[in-house]
Amino acid sequence: MFENLSEKLDRAFKIIKGNGKITEINISESIKEVRKALIDADVSYSIAKEFCDRVKQKALGQNVLTSVEPGQMMVKMVHDELVSLMGETASEINIKGTPAIILIAGLQGSGKTTFSAKLANYLKSKKSKQVMLVAGDVYRPAAINQLQVLASQINVPVYTEEGNNNPVDLALKGIQQAKQTNCNVVIIDTAGRLAVDEEMMNEIANIKQAVNPTETLFVVDSMTGQDAVNTAKAFYDRLDYDGVVLTKLDGDTRGGAALTIRHVVSKPIKFISIGEKLDALDIFHPDRMANRILGMGDIVSLVERAQEQYDEQEARKLSKKLHNNTFDFNDFLAQIHQIKKMGNLKDLVGMIPGVGKMMKDVEINDDAFKGIEAIIGSMTPQERENPNIIDVSRKQRIARGSGTKIDEVNRLLKQFDQTRKMMQTFSGKGKMKQMQNLRNMRRR
Repeated sequence: MFENLSEKLDRAFKIIKGNGKITEINISESIKEVRKALIDADVSYSIAKEFCDRVKQKALGQNVLTSVEPGQMMVKMVHDELVSLMGETASEINIKGTPAIILIAGLQGSGKTTFSAKLANYLKSKKSKQVMLVAGDVYRPAAINQLQVLASQINVPVYTEEGNNNPVDLALKGIQQAKQTNCNVVIIDTAGRLAVDEEMMNEIANIKQAVNPTETLFVVDSMTGQDAVNTAKAFYDRLDYDGVVLTKLDGDTRGGAALTIRHVVSKPIKFISIGEKLDALDIFHPDRMANRILGMGDIVSLVERAQEQYDEQEARKLSKKLHNNTFDFNDFLAQIHQIKKMGNLKDLVGMIPGVGKMMKDVEINDDAFKGIEAIIGSMTPQERENPNIIDVSRKQRIARGSGTKIDEVNRLLKQFDQTRKMMQTFSGKGKMKQMQNLRNMRRR
């Protein structure tokens, strides 16, 4: 996400790098490029100008003039302004109430139905809530079916009523059903609507008034750029919603919506949605997003994702195996499965400081592990546990069984040996302590 913006901001910073100090001349050149990068990312001219004026004012301060590393100082100032522009801190969803009622609104095609299911999955798996979905889009039968299919994947009930075309009545009945079945969160999916459609805007306003939601979320497609900001403002004027959800951030988006919606409507971005998988939903952290835009990575989010798949008992077993040099292909395969559960591979790579920039033109396919899994799957239990016995004839059999070449089998065996040696270096007390410190980052 934000690859074009990141690349252009990096070019702007290069203007000032290598200079002994910040001067009005070199700061003006750098700021000009920053402003062009923001406008190209679909940030409005007025917001881009206001942003750059603040950065320039700070840059020309006395403390900055004496800086021995003006390039780094410039990056820090742009980072701080990006964080401020996007809302300073993360904002949690309000799920208080018996039940808590969450109303979902937005344009047609913005991803409301998929987000509703993702949010249900998030609240169920991470907040231990009993969730009910209400299929409130009475105009698009496919939306009801889509919601039911998605909900079945996460084992969450959906309230729907055939023949009932009154979304207000459906919402109220869904809430009543949730109370009777002890569900403590109700998520109401609604039909997409245009801000200029007065009848449909009145309808969503009536739903809100009738159900008195704990939280109203506006879902917006990031790919619509600055139009997303204008639509967000129009909906806010009618609904006074509590937060924004940005979907399709993994698409061909220029990022302007994420940067400026908070500034325009004064409501926080609460979630970002990346990909189609139901676990592809993240809380929006302005500071982490600023880090990623500036190529600094997002190591905290990476650690959090790892922690979600982290099993303390399994980790102890793994540590013992590494210490005793008995780490085998069964363990190697288990680690691959853990990584795959963490999410989109390219997104994960982008969280590693410096690596995302290096890999920006490299295609990272989520099926990258398929060949490795096929090779390991073609090994016998004995071969998995003791790779040293794999001779030429065994390699030939494994290659045939996995539909690969013997060169690929050799490459995997070499990579496995290197991985085992590398992981052994982390099995010492000092390294393990460092890893434990990373795991504790989330708890602080």
